[in-house]
Amino acid sequence: MKFTFDRDAMIKEIAIAQEIITNKSPASILSNILVIAENNALTIRATDSTVKFTTSIPVDIQQEGRTTIYCDKFMNILSTSPSGDIEFSQEDIIVTIKPVAKKINFKLKSQTSDKFPEMGSSENVPFFELPSKDFKEMIKQTVFAVSDDRNRFFMTGVYFIKNGDTLTMVATDGRRLSCVNKTGFSVPDFQPAIIPTKVLTTILKNAPDEGNLSIGVVDKSIFVKFGNVEFSSNLIEGQFPNYQKVIPENLTMSIMVNKADLEAALKRTTIMVDKKVSRIIFRISSGVLKLISPESDIGTADEEIPCRYDGQDISMALNFTYVTDPLKVIDSENVVFEFNINDAQSNEEASITKAVIVRGEPAGDYIHVIMPMNY
Repeated sequence: MKFTFDRDAMIKEIAIAQEIITNKSPASILSNILVIAENNALTIRATDSTVKFTTSIPVDIQQEGRTTIYCDKFMNILSTSPSGDIEFSQEDIIVTIKPVAKKINFKLKSQTSDKFPEMGSSENVPFFELPSKDFKEMIKQTVFAVSDDRNRFFMTGVYFIKNGDTLTMVATDGRRLSCVNKTGFSVPDFQPAIIPTKVLTTILKNAPDEGNLSIGVVDKSIFVKFGNVEFSSNLIEGQFPNYQKVIPENLTMSIMVNKADLEAALKRTTIMVDKKVSRIIFRISSGVLKLISPESDIGTADEEIPCRYDGQDISMALNFTYVTDPLKVIDSENVVFEFNINDAQSNEEASITKAVIVRGEPAGDYIHVIMPMNY
């Protein structure tokens, strides 16, 4: 096998492959990429056995062939080589990589391609088109809220469903939930799917903001294509919780606060929070939100910022991570917290103990639900 390729074009593809492959020893085939040189194109494949990546770039082929090479070392060679053409050739198990502009030869040992896992084919998958911007927004609004509890594996991915012309993504870890609904899509029906976060975060990072993605959900797999790239992933098996029961309805009270003010105040007051507990107190009175880090062995902090609220004094304890994560993806100047108080507390400072909705103002097509903590 022998071909010549452009260094910069190759780096873009190998960088994505690095995100996919399992970080194992060089002896593991899953730390390798498969390269196939034929028909004046180079096909590159990488997998961790669950998530799969395929791409193709034009190259000048002198001799067709296929092999696998250690991805990390190949990337190191590319990143330290100058821009321009690089020659790639193989004899027996030795691959020689020669930057044309430098008098240096790199030699890598390869493993035969028949050891590389089967990647499957998307040839007969029924794809549908979605705007890339919308799909990435759905991922961004949900993926951070998945559970990391492997005992509840069905909550370690993002739930993706279709209902009429509405596509929904939901993620939850049992104490918080993020949900986004996008309407107006005429796409074929597909079975509800629980998508692993790894493939979603890779798509979020690498998919373009403009144009469409091609998506296919079939059997136990999802396929996503854009440009010269295709990702696929096994789906997570299991029954996703009935998320609709978690989303509170008929909330009658709310506060609105400037997002930048809240982010800055949280950054300061949480310095003193015990990270094992992650509790921050929201104490709300007319026109004022006071953030308080509960006293600990380290100390305490509090800060007041203005808010739009006119009612009885109320307070709630929240996991500050469950607040700061949504703030990172809410793209609006102001943020609203919606909640109810117990009737029994109507004549004194009320403690919020039921689910709170966090959203942007004006309201978008997403919501974030947080369960308050005990004091």
